[in-house]
Amino acid sequence: MRIAQPVLKVAPVELEKKAPYALHPMGRSSYGGLHTGRLVLSSLPSFTAYRAKVVIGDLNDTAGKQTVAEIEAAGGTATSIKCNVVVWDDLVALFEHAITKYQSIDIVIPNAGITDRGDFDSLVFKDGKPVEQKALAIDINVTAVLKTVQLAQHYMTIGQKESDLKSIVLIGSMASWIGIPKAPLYSCSKHAILGLMRSLTKPLAFKGIRVAVIHPFFADTNILPTAVKLFLAGIPLVPVTRVAGAIFYAATDPDPATNGSCWLLPDDGPVFLLKKEELKLGVYEMIDSRVNAAFKGAKGAQFYIRLTKDVWRNCAPLRQLGLVGLVGAIAWTNRTQIIGLVSQYTS
Repeated sequence: MRIAQPVLKVAPVELEKKAPYALHPMGRSSYGGLHTGRLVLSSLPSFTAYRAKVVIGDLNDTAGKQTVAEIEAAGGTATSIKCNVVVWDDLVALFEHAITKYQSIDIVIPNAGITDRGDFDSLVFKDGKPVEQKALAIDINVTAVLKTVQLAQHYMTIGQKESDLKSIVLIGSMASWIGIPKAPLYSCSKHAILGLMRSLTKPLAFKGIRVAVIHPFFADTNILPTAVKLFLAGIPLVPVTRVAGAIFYAATDPDPATNGSCWLLPDDGPVFLLKKEELKLGVYEMIDSRVNAAFKGAKGAQFYIRLTKDVWRNCAPLRQLGLVGLVGAIAWTNRTQIIGLVSQYTS
């Protein structure tokens, strides 16, 4: 792990060749390492300085327009649209609005999020039976992010040129690494965001899109309830400007080595860059080596013996139709592509 100063690594002339178009689905906000898009965006002079055109999706339409006014007052360009991130049609409308307005999307930052609502340790009863409780934190923090990223993979390729820098910056938390007592849904959701980034790094790279996760601790904002501020008294909080700087840094850094990396802000000190290779140390290294060993065995006679057995076992309903031989023949004919595909994800 190394310290990454929250400054620009990209020369200004490189960015000024094409002002980036940044899309921010916000929708909701909470505390516990999560920051409202309004506060993050208003503290992003770097985006304004490099003529970024910002598209904001916010459940609070008034607040979204207020942020646009703040960005424009600072010399930037922005537009907003009302968006509930748990509604698919709203997300589609947000991306369509961005494409219609600016014809291109370069950076997507899904940072809507909430913490746990209700007590996971207890149940609500009706007529003596437990009543299902909504998991809104999962709906917003995980499902909505998945849908946003799914849409981003399509809309970010519209009008894409080979030299374009495209980025998806996810908002994790220090809860991506540790479990927060009394917040199991929030902790679960932020672990999921880390897993999502690790899963998408290589597939997105093939599409010319880099991905990163920002992991802030509690931020110094007015979102924190007084009770939480009292609980955290004496503990250094993360400056919002530093979170904003890390987002901009991760989104605009063209270095392939930092693609799929984590950017940690555990306190009011420097930002820590955790590269993807460093996620393979300790227990991760042991698991990774076992998985790689299994995939690297996907060659030679032993592999094809296992392949034949697996196909035979899993195609039991089809055996009477004489399709097993066809499946095996197809697998043998395409063995080079199969091995190449496996090697691609283990290299």
